Amino acid sequence: MRNWGVEQRGREFSTFYTASKDDCLRIVLVNVGDRQLAEDLVAEAFTRAWTSWRKVREHPVPRAWVVRTALNAHVSWWRRRRRELTVDDPTAFTGLEDSHLAHSADVDLDQALVAALRRLPLRQREVITLRVFFDLDTDATAKLLGISPGTVGAHLHRALATLRAQTHSFSDQEVTS
Repeated sequence: MRNWGVEQRGREFSTFYTASKDDCLRIVLVNVGDRQLAEDLVAEAFTRAWTSWRKVREHPVPRAWVVRTALNAHVSWWRRRRRELTVDDPTAFTGLEDSHLAHSADVDLDQALVAALRRLPLRQREVITLRVFFDLDTDATAKLLGISPGTVGAHLHRALATLRAQTHSFSDQEVTS
């Protein structure tokens, strides 16, 4: 009888993983800009989701939990990496962040949109990710990010204004080219 519960949980998680992995990868990729790193972070997040599946499946939006866990893992990774690196040449990493954006086509994202999203401040990217990609309401987004609903609205407003301005400039470039 005990094995049936484990098997059922395994099937439930497998279904969740299959349905969610691509969306989670897209969203993490938009936030970190490096496909290999995004894949590693999502894999780590799904591993943590499996080990805490009873808690995760009760979450209002389990995919958002996975994305948040992956982004938190990225922050931890970056903090460790920052302590390890010493760069004598300040231009050594120029263009590194954008060099991996060419791989974004692999996950069906418009490269211009990915580049525009990457230029947003981190908190605005997170709000856009949760509100647009996961269609969370303001209160759920605020709770997940640990900020007030008013702050979510402000970040969303600023991010959308920036993206509209950039989209408008993309349209102008296409017309004049």
